[in-house]
Amino acid sequence: EVHLVESGGGLVQPGGSLKLSCAVSGFTSEDYTIGWFRQAPGKERTGVASISSDDGSTYYITESVRARFTISSDNNMNTVHLQMYKVKPEDTAVYYCAGSDVSWFRLRGMGAGDYHYWGRGTQLTVSS
Repeated sequence: EVHLVESGGGLVQPGGSLKLSCAVSGFTSEDYTIGWFRQAPGKERTGVASISSDDGSTYYITESVRARFTISSDNNMNTVHLQMYKVKPEDTAVYYCAGSDVSWFRLRGMGAGDYHYWGRGTQLTVSS
């Protein structure tokens, strides 16, 4: 059974940095995808970034996200991180770690429907 557990959220001042982590366990395949999504109050859940378990290839939903966020993994994908720099108030959201049984190389974009497993989320609030 796949388990995803997020940690690292909190209150950060605008312009600050924060690192979210996702503890990943239970995948039986060696080729799967882990993604970070976020959901702001009153808005839909949207993708942020994803990473391949096969070779660490990464995808960012926009160039603006790519410029400020970095997705990475360690310990053979046992932990996936989302390092966030220069955070803005509009980054305020619940951040979810999600897992897909589909290879990163077969996914197009970051549709929530492509992800089969979800963590409970961690709140990030950017405010002075």
